[in-house]
Amino acid sequence: MNRILITSREAQGGTFMAQTPQERLSLIEERHRELDARLRELGRRPYLTPSEQLEATDLKKHKLKAKDEIVSLRRILF
Repeated sequence: MNRILITSREAQGGTFMAQTPQERLSLIEERHRELDARLRELGRRPYLTPSEQLEATDLKKHKLKAKDEIVSLRRILF
């Protein structure tokens, strides 16, 4: 089952790059790692400013969304 997927970033920018599920999975896994790295960086601080707290909350939401998409793509591929 090969579906063509685009990222929301590409759709918003007007550039529609076709992606296979494998390519999409790689991109989302990389994004998940980036979000995790930023969360760990914030977690090493003794305290967070209000804006950093908001950022951490947003990062967690995006990380969970990425994880859900990873699971969904893995079901398609495997």
